[in-house]
Amino acid sequence: MGRLFGTDGVRGLANRDVTAELALDVSVAAAHVLASRGAFEGHRPRAVVGRDPRASGEFLSAAVAAGLASAGVDVDLVGVLPTPAVAYLTGARGVDLGVVLSASHNPMPDNGIKFLARGGHKLEDDVEAAIEARLGDDWDRPVGADVGRIRVDVGLAGQQYVDHLVSTTSTRLEGLRIVVDCANGAASEVGPAALREAGADVVVINASPDGRNINEGAGSTHPEPLQAAVVAAHADLGVAFDGDADRCLAVDAQGRVVDGDQIMGLLAIALHERGELAHDTLVTTVMSNLGLKLAMQAAGIATVETGVGDRYVLEAMRAGGYSLGGEQSGHIILAEHATTGDGVLTALHLAARVASSGRPLHELAAVVRRLPQTLVNVSGVDRTRTDDDVLREAVAGAQKELDGSGRVLLRPSGTEALVRVMVEAGTQEQADRVAQELAGVVRERLAL
Repeated sequence: MGRLFGTDGVRGLANRDVTAELALDVSVAAAHVLASRGAFEGHRPRAVVGRDPRASGEFLSAAVAAGLASAGVDVDLVGVLPTPAVAYLTGARGVDLGVVLSASHNPMPDNGIKFLARGGHKLEDDVEAAIEARLGDDWDRPVGADVGRIRVDVGLAGQQYVDHLVSTTSTRLEGLRIVVDCANGAASEVGPAALREAGADVVVINASPDGRNINEGAGSTHPEPLQAAVVAAHADLGVAFDGDADRCLAVDAQGRVVDGDQIMGLLAIALHERGELAHDTLVTTVMSNLGLKLAMQAAGIATVETGVGDRYVLEAMRAGGYSLGGEQSGHIILAEHATTGDGVLTALHLAARVASSGRPLHELAAVVRRLPQTLVNVSGVDRTRTDDDVLREAVAGAQKELDGSGRVLLRPSGTEALVRVMVEAGTQEQADRVAQELAGVVRERLAL
């Protein structure tokens, strides 16, 4: 697998890359590394372990629990819950470690192992590196009463998370009909439950996980079933989660998709109006549509841009003390209430904004006018040479042509011989033309 930890923990093909043996070994190593750094000083260590509904999660969570317990860590096995639920429980219960078995929006055969530090935050990179370096080491093993105990806690943990979600807003949702697409994933129970407890009339689709059907033609990466269901149910809006419910996309009453940029924009304005948007700033990535930035400027809200990935958004938010950030894909972080992207929390606050404003979702979302966007993937090129002088001149010329009403972004792939050319412009025709022209320069100048 090369380097074990990626940007979102350990991930790969379950039982081939991510095996029971690996899950056990990495959990033992994690416990000992954290202990050596003083994380367990003066108390008996405890962890929360949850998973999404993939079949492989059953044996992987058992292996993680076994590894932690063998290293002297007590374990709360909370069963199938969203990644942000495990993060919340890690903080709320004051435990030392959280572990999630999930591959998020990836296909069912994949799975992953994600460790969370005390408080529910992602482990620091240097801690992950230390865990990886100590895999397979010999350790002093606890014996007798010092071994960890494993406690199964399914229903109580889920209800604790739902209660937390509902407590984050005082706005009731009576009178709203909401269709919820759970992607046959980790939020299949808690997602609808939270919206119902907040007062909404909830119609549920794709909430029958069987261990095999997670993300299959459903959820935030496949909005078509939700679009049809919202129109058929005459609903006010629909929301879709991915497999581990760390992201949320929406659909308005007409069946049109409302993406993460639009959700962030309308939530930012709502918080700004109430004086609750920290530093009057929204954190986005470079892939957010320019229309979002322009809308925020018009509303008196600053934007901070990061690299692509919710981990970079989180880092910027923590460093600057910001309260709202996210990605176009629907990873949205409400830092007053969560330590990570939380799809169900986002859905709840989106619905609360609709309810409190008395305005339909399509009208609220229209504040962000998405500029036409074209993305061209240019393969077979040297991704390390995007600083080529001729290419830089071509990009500068394109940016001058767009004259502030659009933008150009070149993104080299992190793993492939590929460069992504993204152009936003005033019209789709212009975006297509400029993108193809720049793609031609990339092919000519960077060909392998």
